[in-house]
Amino acid sequence: MGERTETSARVTSQRESNDGGTPPVIDAAFARWLADKAGQTLLQVREEMGYADGKALKAAGDKAAHHLMRAELARWRPADAVLSEEDDHARDAWREGEQSTVRPERLGASRVWIIDPLDGTREFSEEGRTDWAVHVALWTADCSSPSCLAAGAVAMPAQHRTIATDHSPAYPPMPLDATAGPIRIAASRTRPPAFVTALAEDIGAELVPMGSAGVKIAAVISGEADAYVHAGGQYEWDSAAPVAVALATGLHASRIDGSELKYNGADPKLPDLVVCRKDLAPRLLAALQRHLPSE
Repeated sequence: MGERTETSARVTSQRESNDGGTPPVIDAAFARWLADKAGQTLLQVREEMGYADGKALKAAGDKAAHHLMRAELARWRPADAVLSEEDDHARDAWREGEQSTVRPERLGASRVWIIDPLDGTREFSEEGRTDWAVHVALWTADCSSPSCLAAGAVAMPAQHRTIATDHSPAYPPMPLDATAGPIRIAASRTRPPAFVTALAEDIGAELVPMGSAGVKIAAVISGEADAYVHAGGQYEWDSAAPVAVALATGLHASRIDGSELKYNGADPKLPDLVVCRKDLAPRLLAALQRHLPSE
């Protein structure tokens, strides 16, 4: 245990001492820079610790990436608030009038960075797996869209790939023949929700198993999958960055009941979403009404 602790401390120390240069000023480019920098940290943690102790590797990766991202945001965006999965009490909901909880600073801020330092910890801890990611999104109060996502980046370090709103990906290619094959729905490789399986059976879709939420939405953006549908257990940091890129690309993104996705809420839980090509949205949303999970 002492050796693993020393390894984690050494990685953190190296990150602190490595300046990495001045980041871009533009928020979207900064989001890409920060996601990439955290991704390189995670690759180094993987290399130095190995895979013998998956639990320790997950913890070290989360800690190192979170520490780096928090430090860089404090240095380069000191006036902005931050919501990170690894923050203490990040999952706590705040309600007006409750004396037991402190109102988060972010709720009064005009700019909030919503980050997930390591999306897909299970995949990160398994040798050879590349379906894990780093999420960086910027929420702004001064906005015209319901989501208010001004910038976003999803780094997939093990794939040497980053998608971001500074250079939005092209809209995914449309199939030449709409009847050529089933709709491909990106789904959890270990625990696909039962309602997603039922939905796939209803519309004759094919489930495509893969890891993190960011990777699944990236697959829709690239055209490797046609849709991503999820319900239950997610928070804002799970979807903010990939949704920002998906919306910039021109894709449909909403709650599974068709309502708008909204971020920087008093309750950070955002349990469900659907991301797909716009031509598929009416069909998917109609089918989802028949399979919505019970509260």
